[in-house]
Amino acid sequence: MKIAVTSRGTQLSSEVDPRFGRAAYILIVDMQNMAIEVLDNKENVNAFKGAGIQAATMIADRGAEVLLTGYCGPNAFRTLEAAGIKVGSDTTGTVAEAIEAFINGEIKYTETANAEGHW
Repeated sequence: MKIAVTSRGTQLSSEVDPRFGRAAYILIVDMQNMAIEVLDNKENVNAFKGAGIQAATMIADRGAEVLLTGYCGPNAFRTLEAAGIKVGSDTTGTVAEAIEAFINGEIKYTETANAEGHW
């Protein structure tokens, strides 16, 4: 299983970025072998609109089944939902802490967006 975590940096020790579509980076973690793929999200950071949809498509294309982030807007949430990706919002701390919470079953998945568009 692969999970995506929004991040302010490229390491497991980096803080979770509270933004989804405009996160600096998105780390894709393969839970089988803990391999990490770092996605530079700079194109979406500066996008006028559609950043969340593009980021959702990007992680779906990488095979992510779960997203851990702080906030997810309505358009991104619908795109993630259509791709079958579960969203764990209100995630804080470091990427490593978010992954540990996932492993320990502490993530609560949301059924709706928790941010307005263009946050």
